[in-house]
Amino acid sequence: MDPLYIEDTDDWLGCPTPLETCRHQLSMCENEIQELTTQLRQERERIFKLVEMHSEAVLQRDEAMSTLREKAAETAKIRRQMCDLRTSANAYKKEIETLRKMLKSF
Repeated sequence: MDPLYIEDTDDWLGCPTPLETCRHQLSMCENEIQELTTQLRQERERIFKLVEMHSEAVLQRDEAMSTLREKAAETAKIRRQMCDLRTSANAYKKEIETLRKMLKSF
């Protein structure tokens, strides 16, 4: 064998031809593309589900915030009423004390 053709193994038994090598590489690329396409579709579905879950969570958050604002307003109203009641109770206590002092003086 000529030393220039030592790397030329096309005629060896069992070695693929360049055309067979190209076909095999093409087949591997096609399989990989199909697999990646399937994975991409699955990830898109997952993203779509996550987007739906996010929008539901935003709606629930908005509802909870609305309820929280309502309860905060009710709490503020009740606190004002309590303050008014304490003020009037203190005024009544002072009036009672004044009346008791008047009764003791008789």
